[in-house]
Amino acid sequence: MTMPRVEVITSVERRRRWSREEKERLVAASLEPGVSVSEVARSAG
Repeated sequence: MTMPRVEVITSVERRRRWSREEKERLVAASLEPGVSVSEVARSAG
């Protein structure tokens, strides 16, 4: 029998604050031909 996996959270991650310029850059990147929104989101972290 295997033991269940336990994940220990040691810090609190704060919600990311995006500047207007960062938002505009991400939206523009997602509108490029052949680029998916999920690719842009993953690359932005």
